[in-house]
Formats: sequence, structure tokens, C-alpha cells
Amino acid sequence: MSGIRLPRRRRSIHSGQAAAGWLFMAPAIVLLGLFLVIPIAMALWVSVSDWGGRGNPFTGAAHFVGGRNYAELLTGDGLARRDFATSLRNNAYYVLLVVPLQTVVALGLAVLVNRKVLRGRGLARTAFYFPSVTSSVAITVVFLFLFTASGAVNRLLGYLSIEGPNWINDPRGVVHLALSAVGVDSPPAALRSPVLGLDVWDWLSGPSVAMCVFIVLAVFTTSGTFMLLFLAALQNISAEVEESAQVDGATAWQRLRHITVPMLRPTLFTVITLGLIGTWQVFDQIYTGSQGAPGKTTLTPAYLSYEASFTSQEWGRGAAIAFLLFAIIVVMTLLQRMVLRERDTGGRRPRRLRPSATAPKGGEQA
Repeated sequence: MSGIRLPRRRRSIHSGQAAAGWLFMAPAIVLLGLFLVIPIAMALWVSVSDWGGRGNPFTGAAHFVGGRNYAELLTGDGLARRDFATSLRNNAYYVLLVVPLQTVVALGLAVLVNRKVLRGRGLARTAFYFPSVTSSVAITVVFLFLFTASGAVNRLLGYLSIEGPNWINDPRGVVHLALSAVGVDSPPAALRSPVLGLDVWDWLSGPSVAMCVFIVLAVFTTSGTFMLLFLAALQNISAEVEESAQVDGATAWQRLRHITVPMLRPTLFTVITLGLIGTWQVFDQIYTGSQGAPGKTTLTPAYLSYEASFTSQEWGRGAAIAFLLFAIIVVMTLLQRMVLRERDTGGRRPRRLRPSATAPKGGEQA
């Protein structure tokens, strides 16, 4: 088989097709190399250099310093390490709350607008999707007005005889507030050991009251986009499956849990992946709304990278933060893929063990 050669004419056709394919791909490759590959390579060099933002970093204006910028963030004793740990803590709580909430809300909205008995489904879809296409800066400003000390949210709470906090300016963590309500105001000795320059007690503070505003904002603005993804997947599910479950006596919750959600697993993986990437990269809301205040409790790695580069002129440190953030996103995505893949294979094994599942009809006829 290895000695067989294609006719000369066929080889020329294949080579011509390959050349035409590369010719059509050339503009995209040039654009990706110019605006993606080259900037990433430059940022990687800057992260291991002492470039101060002046001159060309490739013509002697920057000197190689190895992993010094990364060491200052991970093992140093200065403020850079503590700020990086603080940003990781803030962003971790942001991710842990936003991703599940926006996924559940998006799925609920998709199921709602997919119901045939619902009147005005087109209007409902537009209304739910509208926040996703509105400027994030504009929505952030609106939320700042809503959550001020005298804003609409606190006025609504006042009608319920509840004194609302000063949302945007409150740095207290919600876990610390809950513990304080039951009389726990100081940490035990075991929680005072530092991790990345931050005490374990501080790691367990939970999101600040100010960060909770941005969590609500993120869920409000992103659920509409993911609703459309779930809606498209729901419309691909055969109606016969739902009808069969109804005939068997399955309730609406049982159909959603045991039929709809398992069949939405590929879409669920996409939604969670996009949610993880987007929440770890949150920047514009923080830049517009708080710039890390109050008390750096809304500081995120993306905004810290910007601040280190453009404000402090520590471009090497800013680039290092960006690459560490990229590594975190890759690791989280791979872990999520492994978890969903294990569940998927676990659900398929019983089907492989019963290859004759369709045989009873033949047996009955016999």
C-alpha cells in the first residue's frame, strides 16, 4: 500500500487545491499574527523584563530579569503579593457566585420562553436579552445610582423596615458579617496563618457588600446571552421525548432534571466555559464602578494588571499578572472539562453494556 503513488494529474490537482486553500487563509493568518501572536510574544517578553513603558522593549530599553516579576507576585513579601492575593480572593468569590447563578437563571428563562402556552414569547425574549446588548458602562452607572445609600434599592428595603447598607462603599465581607451576627468577631489562631501574603481569615471573608453589587450586575447582563444558547438547544429536543415522559407520569421537575438537563450537557459545557472565562476577565465594570474600592475589596486581577501597567508604570508586573490570570483560566477550564467528561462517560456506560436494548420487539414477535 505504501508503494502506491497517485497519478501525476491527481497530485497536481491536490497541490493546487492546497495552494488555493492557503491563499484564502493568508489574510486571516496575517491578521491573527499581527494582532494576536506578536502582541502575546511582546507581552511575554515584557513579563520577564524590567521595561518601564518608554522606548522599544526589543531595542535595549528593557533588560531580562527572568522570573523576578512572577516571584514578587507569588513569593515576595511586599505589597504586590498581597494585592495579587486580594484580587484573586475577590475574583474567586465573584466566579463562584456569578457562574452558577447566571447559568441557572439563563436556563430558567430559556425554559420559560420556550413554553408554547406563553403569550408574547418574542417580547419576553427581547426583554431578557436587551441587557446583554446594552453598554456595560451605561448599566454600571445605572446600578451605581440604584445601590447608593439613598438609592432605589435601599428605599425599597426601607418600605420593608430593613435598613440597607451603603452598598458601594461597604468593604465588609458577607461571611464575616454572618459570623459577626452570631458573635464571632475575631479569628482563631489556626486561621491567622498567611497564604500568598493574606491570612486564611481574610480568604474566608466572602465577597464584600460592594462586590455583591457587581455580582448582581453580572448576572443581570449575561443571563440573556446564555438564555439564547439554552433556547436553541431546547428547540432541538424532540417533542416526542417530552410526551413520552408525560405519558409515563413524570412531573415537570422530573422531566427537567432527568431528561432536559442531561440532553443540554454540551450547551451547559459551553455556557459554563464562557462564564468562567468572562468572570475571570472582569474589568470594565470594576473600572467604571469602583476601581478596586472600597479597601481593595472589588480589586480583580484584570484591573490590577491595568493599574500596575498604566498607573504604576510597572509593565513587567502587569504583564506577569496577565499571564498568571491566563494560566488560571486554562486550569479552571480543563478541570471543568474533566468533571463534565467523567459524568458523560459515566452516563454512557450502561448503554454500552446493553447492546441488545432494542431486541425485545423481535423476541416478542418470535
